[in-house]
Amino acid sequence: MILQFLWAFLVGGAICVIGQLLFDVAKLTPAHVMSSFVVAGAVLDGFDIYDKLIEFAGAGATVPITSFGHNLLHGAMAQSEEHGFMGIAVGIFQLTSAGISSAILFGFIIALIFKPKG
Repeated sequence: MILQFLWAFLVGGAICVIGQLLFDVAKLTPAHVMSSFVVAGAVLDGFDIYDKLIEFAGAGATVPITSFGHNLLHGAMAQSEEHGFMGIAVGIFQLTSAGISSAILFGFIIALIFKPKG
């Protein structure tokens, strides 16, 4: 069990180090880094690599934003097999709707409690 925690920590940390290098060395904005990670997760899922990474690292691979891209593509591919072209639109939101809804809801609640500057 301790080894599983160690691998999760190392893989999650490696993903964070890559993100930090993209900020510091490549001078990318947070939006660019986040979009790049989502696309990277989708591409890795397309080649069936991300599922193996999740099996190996557990939460180290499911917590970072790369797993959002994995879930988008995973859901779209699963539903497209059942429902064809329209299943792609349904599948994209099937696995990610809880995360999207939570982000909107908690963002709204925080904006009500604190004074937004925007």
